[in-house]
This record gives sequence, C-alpha cells and structure tokens, in this order.
Amino acid sequence: MGSKIKEIQLPIAHEMQEFEKKFREFMKSNVYLLDKIMGYIVKRKGKQMRPMFVFLSAGIHGKINESTYRGAALIELLHTATLVHDDVVDDANYRRGFFSINALWKNKIAVLVGDYLLSRGLLLSIDHGDFDLLKIVSEAVREMSEGELLQIEKARKLDITEDVYYEIIRQKTASLIASCCGVGCRSVSEDLELSKRMKLFGEKVGMAFQIKDDLFDYGTQQIGKPTGIDIKEKKMTLPLIYALNHSEKSEKKHIIKLIKNKSEDNATVKEVINFVGSKNGIAYAEEVMNNYHQEAIAILNEFPDSAYRKSLQELVQYTIERNK
Repeated sequence: MGSKIKEIQLPIAHEMQEFEKKFREFMKSNVYLLDKIMGYIVKRKGKQMRPMFVFLSAGIHGKINESTYRGAALIELLHTATLVHDDVVDDANYRRGFFSINALWKNKIAVLVGDYLLSRGLLLSIDHGDFDLLKIVSEAVREMSEGELLQIEKARKLDITEDVYYEIIRQKTASLIASCCGVGCRSVSEDLELSKRMKLFGEKVGMAFQIKDDLFDYGTQQIGKPTGIDIKEKKMTLPLIYALNHSEKSEKKHIIKLIKNKSEDNATVKEVINFVGSKNGIAYAEEVMNNYHQEAIAILNEFPDSAYRKSLQELVQYTIERNK
C-alpha cells in the first residue's frame, strides 16, 4: 500500500517534503536529552495521514500557506503528546513496532516529553496568532480525552449500547480527523461554514476508519486472520455490540461472562468470533462503515473538482480498504 500513499500524495508531494523539514525545526530544543528524544519521535513517523488530510483539505479551498504548515504541525505535536501519555497510562512498550518513549526513557521523562510537545504546539499557534486553528485542535484533544474516559467508565460494565459506542469513537478517533480537515480548510479560508462542513466530512471518515479497525479483530475475506486483541482487552466494538443485541438473554449472559472472566483464553476469542459471525455482526459493521464512507464522499462532492479533491477521495477509500 506504500505506493498507493505516494500516488495519493502527488498533488501535495512538495508540501509534504517541506512539512518534514519545518516539523523538525518546530521540534528543536536546547536540551540535549529532549533533542535526542524529539529526533527519535520524528524518525518513527508512520504514513503521515494526518498532515495529508490537512494539506488536501487546504488545497481544495484555497492556496496552501504558512499557517497550513503550522496547523499540520500543531496537530502532530498535540497528537504525539497524547500518544506519549497514552503509552505511559497503558504501560505499553511499543508503538508502531518501535519502542515507546517510556520503554526507553522511563515514565517520568515520557510524561515531561508529552508536556513539552503540548506546550510547543500551543506556543507555535500563539506566537503566530493562529487562534482559530488552536481552537479547532484543542477541542479535538478535549474530545479525545473525554472519549477515552467514557470508554473506561463503560468498559467496566460491558454494557455499551450502539449509541454510546458511536459517541466514544466520534470523540476518540473521528474528532482528530475532523480537526485535520477543519484546520486545513480554515488555514486558507475565512468561511466558517466551509470549515464546519470539512470537519463534518472528517468526522464521517473517522467513524468509518474506526469501524474498519474494529473489523480487524474478527477477520474477513478482505482482512485475513482475526487478531482478537479487542476481545482480549474486553473492548466492546460494533460487531460484538450488534451480536449481543440480537441474541437470546441466556446467550448474551454467557458471552459477557466469558469476556469478563476468560477474555485472555484463545478458546474464548474463537467462541466470541464465531458468535459474532453467526449473528451477522461483521456484515452489519461493514454496512455501517460503508454508510459513513458514502456520507463523507457526498460532502466532498459539494466542492469543485480538483486534483486535491480526487486525492482526498482516494485517501478516504484507502482508509476503509487498508488491510492493517
């Protein structure tokens, strides 16, 4: 899929290269230890989908400028800060196949690095008067924290309804992609309604993206082997919620008891996967994902045709067709 991303990036290839240079500059520090860690963070970057959403959303609505770069950097800085803190909270040793900051430098340093990234992002916006962009991104960070806490609160009881599930993923995942599209648009246009539309577009994409992630747990023809990670972590995702809501009381009780007490067992994972499949949970989740995808594309089609719009459409397609 690497070549696919390169293809999607074509209209913004120059901007993505520039962004990498500028981002390194924004991360610079006078403290040797901090500089070393910042270098490590930059090196571990993934597919860079977030900056792509920012630049393509900007390109559709106007001319990409310095505030677009700062907006993309702000999202990366604040999002990376939340990830560094997440790894401490989860006691995780790896992130995307690399050692986490806390695994290499211990929790205390990781928490301080997260704080540093947060303040770097805030100052970058304040120093240049990018208050509109800062507002969009700060709202997303607030939503992500709320979504995470809502999930923790509900996970204890394993009683998540479909509506609560949508609210959790809207806050935890979709709010970030929404902020990328909102920031991109706002950096090139004064039209607040336009940036609201782009945020809604990003939200729909984020919802589809998260449901796709949920489906990896169960494996389908397109995805391959099931992972069962969510089941082991007692996470209530859409395929499971749907299956539980469409089963007999006794069956529901049995499955919830299994997940509560024996979620680590491979036999449990297998049984839950078969149960979800038998209740059409996977087919239902795929249908919901496709609906969000269609709604996102409908919003995108309201805007004039351009190379940016075409690439953004392909990026959305990629998010729901990816196999990892």
